[in-house]
Amino acid sequence: MDNSAIIIRDNLKEIYEDVYSSDVLHALAHMAPFNVEVKKLMNIRLRRRKERSQNGSRITFLNPETNIAGTNIKVSDAREGNFEGAEIPADLQRQWIQGTGPGAKPNASLESSIRNVAYALLSGADGWMFDGEDALGQVSTMSLDNQRNLKLAIQRSPVFLSVAEEVASQMNSWSRTFFGHEKIQDWKEQLNFTTKIFRARGLHLDDRHLRLADGASFSASIADLVLYVVNNYKSLLASGSSIVLYLPKIQTAEEAALWNRMISALENHLELKDGTIKVYVLVEQLEATYQLMEIRAALGKHFVGYNTGRWDYINSVSDAMAWDPTFINPNIESIGMTYGYMRNYEDRVRRAVNTPDINGNFALWQGGMEPNIPVGSSEGVNASMKKALAGAERELSEGASGKWVAHWKMVHIVRPVWEKTGQANQMGRTFEKLSYTQEDADGLIYLEPAPRTIRGARNLLSVGLQYGNAFGQGMQAAALKPADFFGDDNVLYLMEDMATGEIRLSILWEWLHKQAVITEVDAESGVNEGDVFTPELFSKLLQEEYDKLLNASDKDVYAASKYTTLPIAKSIVEKYVGEEKKIPWFIDLLNINLNNVDLKIAEKRIALYLKLLNDKGERMTENLDFIV
Repeated sequence: MDNSAIIIRDNLKEIYEDVYSSDVLHALAHMAPFNVEVKKLMNIRLRRRKERSQNGSRITFLNPETNIAGTNIKVSDAREGNFEGAEIPADLQRQWIQGTGPGAKPNASLESSIRNVAYALLSGADGWMFDGEDALGQVSTMSLDNQRNLKLAIQRSPVFLSVAEEVASQMNSWSRTFFGHEKIQDWKEQLNFTTKIFRARGLHLDDRHLRLADGASFSASIADLVLYVVNNYKSLLASGSSIVLYLPKIQTAEEAALWNRMISALENHLELKDGTIKVYVLVEQLEATYQLMEIRAALGKHFVGYNTGRWDYINSVSDAMAWDPTFINPNIESIGMTYGYMRNYEDRVRRAVNTPDINGNFALWQGGMEPNIPVGSSEGVNASMKKALAGAERELSEGASGKWVAHWKMVHIVRPVWEKTGQANQMGRTFEKLSYTQEDADGLIYLEPAPRTIRGARNLLSVGLQYGNAFGQGMQAAALKPADFFGDDNVLYLMEDMATGEIRLSILWEWLHKQAVITEVDAESGVNEGDVFTPELFSKLLQEEYDKLLNASDKDVYAASKYTTLPIAKSIVEKYVGEEKKIPWFIDLLNINLNNVDLKIAEKRIALYLKLLNDKGERMTENLDFIV
């Protein structure tokens, strides 16, 4: 396949010639045949979801006597560690704190946009996951800006160094106020401290700027893999750094095996040794928790560790159990990492990474996200930081080798929790061997009694609406809190990404379609304990929360958005929650409306999406504004 087989939208090839270099174009052409395999597995995924819903069947463990699809590895061998895994490279041995966030800003100049990368690399985090997925806006050309900024930073370009020097001064100014001293002593040296990691988009997403010559949409996973690795592998290896990716939204070992083949094919194309590229896997999907050792084995010498997410994982549980009328989640605030099925999920992850492979190698467990930001009243910040530190201490005690933070200001607050131990990591810690019983399977969907309240519903609606609005403006990572707490500095904003909106609306979908029972009286809305969450109640609360956002100040809701992206967000919330058959991905409805501010167009696109889904069982994932 030659380069002409891939079409780049508009004149982006010329505008981003540094990103779409000749090496990148050749690699894209080499990798393009995998596009068919990606589409095939995504169709299988949708069909599996539909069959479970129709048959009322739960996810189960794989048959140990079969091979992992797409490999010659027997399931029983994977579970016993009879496969060759990876040795953890030096710059991943200690990852006490990994920061997360995009390397670009929406509608910003290069000098402004690349500041995101400077904050990350000067933060003092052991690693930084530069996001190409849930936290990266996709309006306009943000995905390409992200790639450009990372390339410039990794190559230490003059524009990046100039910005980094300025950012270091600003970060030290904040540190003097908060900690009483500066944290950055030598900004140039500090830039070398943090391991650079990139999160590619999941297999379920398409790229907005690439298509095949026949008009077929092109996998965002392939695009991200090629652009990041090809643009940066020489600079990373020359500086002694590893090439590290985070792989999101993997549901099965078969999908992991496809990733493994794609990565190996790219390594071969670049004449890199097999296993040079290392990957973490975010455990964000319920089905993956039934196949943890199988996923490890399928990724072989590329795999270095798991991360335990929260929001995405809860959403996947909700989606997998959408068919079961008895499975109804409580308020989102109740579903922490020690809650019912979350506790059991975390336990399986730590047991999986501490199972040795055939060479005695273990893997890393990176704990979950800390979304707090230390900005607010003294009382609010102190309470939230106390909670953040307690969460970190718990994860350390459970065996995590580190955790994520969503903002650079949190790095030096949380990092001492691991620093004081003096241990680089907790690999090889002894836990009970993984088992595969019915009791284990049931534990992964175990609900504990917890409140289900109108206050909880308002929080779900308000943040869900705000996130849809932020997404439309290009801010897939946004600092949010429910509208009732605007102006209350004792309640801090939390850094939220795509999963934030999705899980909130999924819980509302459960409450509405499974006739959830409210557990507390709410005088304001006239709801009594024992009342059912009805369509009328949902509509009433939605309108009230929407009105609060319309009346909010520009600090919390941009005035220009109130008659552009916010009405579209409301329409998406209504459709996603109201649709009888649960929509597979909230992001689908957001993506088809990127760069659109016309409500009538949005409603037509949503209707088109639903017709395709309901008539043919297919998702609409391509860029509707990119027509070949």
